[in-house]
This record gives sequence, C-alpha cells and structure tokens, in this order.
Amino acid sequence: MTQWQILDQTYIMSTVKRLPIAIDRAEGNYLYDTEGNKYLDLFTGLAVNTLGHLHPRIMKALEEQSHRFLHISNLFLNPPAIQLAKRLVEHTLSGGKVFFSNSGAEATEAAIKLIDRWTTREQNGKSGIVVLKNSFHGRTLGALRLTRQPSVYQDFPTLSFPIYEIKANDIDDLEEVCQRHQPAAVLVEPVLGAGGVITLTEEFLTAIRRICDEHQMIFAVDEIQTGIGRTGKLFAYQHFNFQPDLILFAKGIGGGLPLGGIIAGPNLADVFQPGDHGTTFAPSPLSAALGNAVLDVLLEEGQLERGRQAAEKLWSQLQALQEKYPQVFAYIDGKGMMLGIRTHLSAEEVKQLQLNLLKQGILVNVTAKTVIRLLPPLTLNDEDIQFFIKTLENYITDHLSVKEGK
Repeated sequence: MTQWQILDQTYIMSTVKRLPIAIDRAEGNYLYDTEGNKYLDLFTGLAVNTLGHLHPRIMKALEEQSHRFLHISNLFLNPPAIQLAKRLVEHTLSGGKVFFSNSGAEATEAAIKLIDRWTTREQNGKSGIVVLKNSFHGRTLGALRLTRQPSVYQDFPTLSFPIYEIKANDIDDLEEVCQRHQPAAVLVEPVLGAGGVITLTEEFLTAIRRICDEHQMIFAVDEIQTGIGRTGKLFAYQHFNFQPDLILFAKGIGGGLPLGGIIAGPNLADVFQPGDHGTTFAPSPLSAALGNAVLDVLLEEGQLERGRQAAEKLWSQLQALQEKYPQVFAYIDGKGMMLGIRTHLSAEEVKQLQLNLLKQGILVNVTAKTVIRLLPPLTLNDEDIQFFIKTLENYITDHLSVKEGK
C-alpha cells in the first residue's frame, strides 16, 4: 500500500473504492501519477473533462476570470452566468430560463422542487415522477428517490412523493403507469450511465413526449452525463425530433469546476419565484466563465464535430473487435463518446481487465459489474484510439485464451 493510499484511508471517509494511483498532474488526454506514470484518460472525471485537461481556452478563461472576481453572491448580477444561461437557452428551449446549481444531484433536487411547484400552480391533482429501472439521478435524499439502484438507495430515509419505476424502452409499461396513477412528470436519461450504458430508443422517447402531452405531464431529460457534447450533439435529446419541458445538466459544462442546473422551457420558466429555491455558491462566476469557454470550443471552434468524427472511428474499431471476439464482447451500447462495452465475462474478469489496462497506461471505468464504460474526451485522436484498441486486444489474446470468432 502506498503512502497516498494510507493517508487517504486514514483521513477521508471511505465512500468510494478508488483505483490505486495518486494523480500528480494532467495534460491533454492524459493523467500522470505521483510516480511519473502516464495514463490515457477514458474516465474524463466521469464525463466532466469533455475537452481533456488544461485546454488552452479553458485555462485562458480561468486566468481572466480569476483576476476579476471569484464569488459575489446571487444577490448581484453575474455577467458570466447571464451570458452562459442565454447561450444554453438559445441552443435548447427557446423562451426558457436557467437555474444554476453546483452539481448534478443539486440539479435533480431543483427539478423535483420545480415539478412540485408546477403541480401546485396548475392544481391538476397530479403527483409523483416516473423514472426508469436502473436509472441514476444522484445521491442526495430527494435525488435518491429517483435513483433506481438498490446498492445506491439502500435503506436511507425516503421522502414522501410517489415514484413510479418502469422498464427502459417499454412503452406499454409507461402507458399503463401514466393512465393508472396520473403522475406529474417523467424523468429519463437518454442514455442510462451508471445503470449499464443503456440507450433509449427513438420510439420510446417520442412516445414519452406524446404521452406527456396527452396527460398534461412534464417531460424532463436528465442530461447530466449525456449533455455538453458527450453524444455528438450539445444535448443527447437533440438526436431526435422532440423537445422536452425540462433539461438537467452538469458535469461537462463547468470545464472541470463544479457547475450544474436546469433549463426550464417556456411553460416552466416562471414557476420558481423569489424564495422558492437558491444556493450560496451557484452559479460560480469562475465556473460560468469556464462554461462559456467550453461552449466556445464546442460550438464555434468545431470541436463538437471533431469529437463526433473521433467517436465514429472509436466505435468502428470496437465493433470490429466485438465481431472478432464475440465470446468476449456481447455488443456495444451508448452514443458518441459515451460507450458501454457489454461483455460475456464475469465481474471478477472485468475487474482484472480494468486493472491490467491501468498497468498498461489506460484508465477505463466499469459499471453494472460487467460493462466496460468509456467516457473519452472529445479531443481523442487516432493515436489514442489505436493505443487503446491494441492494448485491449493484446489483453484478450494473452490473458483470456480466446481465439478469433468465426
């Protein structure tokens, strides 16, 4: 056990099982540990570092805003935040408004309160939120009610509002729940992340929109992980022909600093009134300045398109690997730079694969025990892709004793 592992276990609560490396610095698409080892970062801080590490535009915005002010309180006008909110609305729900938070879980909490205030205003008798089995929406107590993973919600105290759990991509299940219970809203991740990287179908998503219209319900999309260019569009729902009523965002928007929030469409934009909700730190002027830099790079400098092209190359080579070794890889799910490599391996075998890749200088995540989750930066290049694919295939042939599929 290293010095850093000992100190970590001594002074930090053990709420996460950490990989055995201590990070010293980062640059581009790579992390470097305290022993000088270099790692290709396919974690990106769990979808936070969309543009890799120390991107020049991010660092320029960080320096400029840090010389102006770091914190002012939400009682004053905050130009970086106002500019960022304007851009987010213009690229999503025209006529809407933004509430900023510090994290994804706080964005979920804001969404819960907004939905509750909407039902009170409308006096429509509706109550509760429909969510998907295996979904993940945060760990604070309100968000925890929406997170449908027993290992996460365990036996913590529960709040009293109704939750209706349905299967992903099951339209009949959704129809039946909405008809019987008359919930106030449906909340879904366009691609389930922690639940195993499960992509919702266009048919299911458009059915949600139709059913919400028929029953006068709110359609909310949790884009905390799928948003800010992760799937090849600014937000994942934009791959399809529908508009949600409410968007949750976080992770990639802050350029590496904490920032999240909700974008409420025109029908919800003025539901919150002074005193209904608030936070001391959000929006951080520094995070908002970095958020504007992220949008500059994605939307004005062409990185969104370059990232989409890089994702196509990565998908192509992974699919070729899956066809070559079907006894190892079942299929690949996800969208853009959010991939779940579903395996036929045991949980122990996948963990060993992850640790071996780490030894070879590649960081990947594992979710749902047997799914290799990749969240690469949009700045991934051909050399990075070849390094990952070659290293992964070498492990398969050297350690799993498999032959090419026929």
